[in-house]
Amino acid sequence: MIIVRLWGGLGNQMFEYAAGKRLAVHHNTKLKLDLNWYSKHQSPDAPAVRWYELDCFSLKPLFATRADLARINVPPHTWKRQLYRKLVHHVHLYRESETADFYPEVLQASNDSYLEGFWQSEDYFKDAEQSIRKDFTFKNHLNGKNLELAQQISKVNAVSLHVRRGDMASNEEINKMHGLASLDYYKAAIKNIQTKVRSTEFFVFSDDPRWCKQNLKINAPTVYVDHNKRGADDMRLMSLCRHHIIANSSFSWWGAWLNPSRDKLVIAPERWFNDPKMNSQHIVPKGWIKL
Repeated sequence: MIIVRLWGGLGNQMFEYAAGKRLAVHHNTKLKLDLNWYSKHQSPDAPAVRWYELDCFSLKPLFATRADLARINVPPHTWKRQLYRKLVHHVHLYRESETADFYPEVLQASNDSYLEGFWQSEDYFKDAEQSIRKDFTFKNHLNGKNLELAQQISKVNAVSLHVRRGDMASNEEINKMHGLASLDYYKAAIKNIQTKVRSTEFFVFSDDPRWCKQNLKINAPTVYVDHNKRGADDMRLMSLCRHHIIANSSFSWWGAWLNPSRDKLVIAPERWFNDPKMNSQHIVPKGWIKL
């Protein structure tokens, strides 16, 4: 059995699930999800209210029981400079470091392992890509405005453009670590796409669409997608676009990755984190363009 601790928003949950699923596939065993983190992050006082969001996909999750977690007796959360690994009651505990380095030894984790971290790299699950894509199939049919947009997207050289603001802009501590992709980045990314793709049409997704309308200057047909209440609906529409300009955000990372086309262009920020201690070299897949 593999247990993975879920925490954060939809994009982070997908990375965490994918790393655990790859190990479960490798060992031909069950994957269970630990959701305990969410009981502490749904209050109005939390920096950002989060909840379990993988129910938008066709995957059939198993959830860790109290008995499963009691076997592990996970120690209190404290970040380590290096990967934290400990054998606890015959269960191998892997806890990602504060610098988010890539750790290939996690790929060799044994059955009966518990993963705690973000695991933001395709390299943690690349060899199980087929299983991951199957699990991350959206389960509900498109309807209403989203069906109309999907049909529009299918007829043009659609480019998804994602701007992440929200807590990254409003929370000083989060901004200090992550930072925001600059307007100069988006200008350069738009120009790069337009030199390579004719007749582009842009579909802008953001948690702050008003800011985007006021600040983004795009010399091409542009649709600001601002009607969805669920992030998963935006991610689905992103994945239907032919090309992508993403933010330094796991959300738009997955919006681009879920597009299976080998001909897609994906532009990502060169600087993923504001904090120089954080290691982002492994986050952007090979073949994507860094600006």
